[in-house]
Amino acid sequence: MLGLKLPTDPRWANIAEKNIEEILIDHAYCEQKAASTAISLIVSFPEYPELVDEMIALSREEMGHFKMVHEQLLKRGHVLGRDRKDEYVIKLIGFFPKGGSRTTQLIHRLLIAGLIEARSCERFRLLSEELKDKELAEFYHRLMVSEANHYTMFLKFARKYGEREEVDKKWEQLLDFEAEIMKGLGKDKTIHG
Repeated sequence: MLGLKLPTDPRWANIAEKNIEEILIDHAYCEQKAASTAISLIVSFPEYPELVDEMIALSREEMGHFKMVHEQLLKRGHVLGRDRKDEYVIKLIGFFPKGGSRTTQLIHRLLIAGLIEARSCERFRLLSEELKDKELAEFYHRLMVSEANHYTMFLKFARKYGEREEVDKKWEQLLDFEAEIMKGLGKDKTIHG
């Protein structure tokens, strides 16, 4: 369903379980960045009212997820640590060339956001299936469903605002690039790493 070309190495779930504090901290910041992305799309592309409405709702939802992850941290006796760079996202952002029309820029941003949501969904599925902590496993199951909805929403908007054949071609190219990125990841104590 997600279309990812390379699944996460299942051993990543073991790394995550042994380093759950680090995973939760990184996850909290991922949710905060997702809210920021939604706000940035509103600021950058206010001429798309349907997109603006969806991004308003998404920014609220993502900040709600941030609060939920933060509560999981506090419940376990941890505090929100410092943010760190997300090498996965940095590499994805570098895939598409800079410039082009506003519509092209919008489509590129929507495709990247959609792919980040798809990979997060896949990682949350692994956590929901592999974590021994049943409360956290259920927590990640609920978030997995939400991320799948976000992924499809971003892809729907990209296809709405661009020519379907061209958008699908770019999506496939981005998926291939992401698979190459994933070959070097899966060993870090981060959501995407």
